[in-house]
Amino acid sequence: MVFDRANQHPDTKTDRQLLAEARDGHGESFEVLFRRHHAVVLSFLARRVEGPELAADLMAETFASLVALVRDRTRPLPPVPLAWLLVSGRNLLIDSYRHGRVDNEARRRLSMLPVVLDDRDLERVEELSAETDLLRELSERLDPDQLQAIRARILDDREYAEIAAELECSESVVRKRVSRALGVLRRTMEASDNA
Repeated sequence: MVFDRANQHPDTKTDRQLLAEARDGHGESFEVLFRRHHAVVLSFLARRVEGPELAADLMAETFASLVALVRDRTRPLPPVPLAWLLVSGRNLLIDSYRHGRVDNEARRRLSMLPVVLDDRDLERVEELSAETDLLRELSERLDPDQLQAIRARILDDREYAEIAAELECSESVVRKRVSRALGVLRRTMEASDNA
């Protein structure tokens, strides 16, 4: 089964350490990162599309894009991999609406075969989506101002000016809240990775 949580690897390394190891050729490190975050990414996408197949397809392309980034030594690794995955997934989703299909460019470049999902896999996508409440997880880690800013900017893809007008503050304040929220998430994840 493609989306089985039982196969999670107990690893204490941070996401950044795993990406650095993956860049050095340790494929199992990327697998650990995938198992750590695929449920959140899949849940995020599944809530925004009509079917589990489309959510799984977008998730596969999102992670393939991260593999391509890791392999490209000229590009820096993302400071907060989960945030990078969510933003990348959101961007792929927007592009899929514009073009009427999910882009599979990263998977083609990596010569990845399409993932074939059986009925149980499709059910598991829906279960993971129901089990993983992204906003609840974020609300446990962020103060209300940070949560509101990151939700508007990252999850809802709104412009800083629009968010600032709604919150009755400056764009720089919104940018600072988003930045601080990402910092809190990074530190929280690193702390839980090291626990």
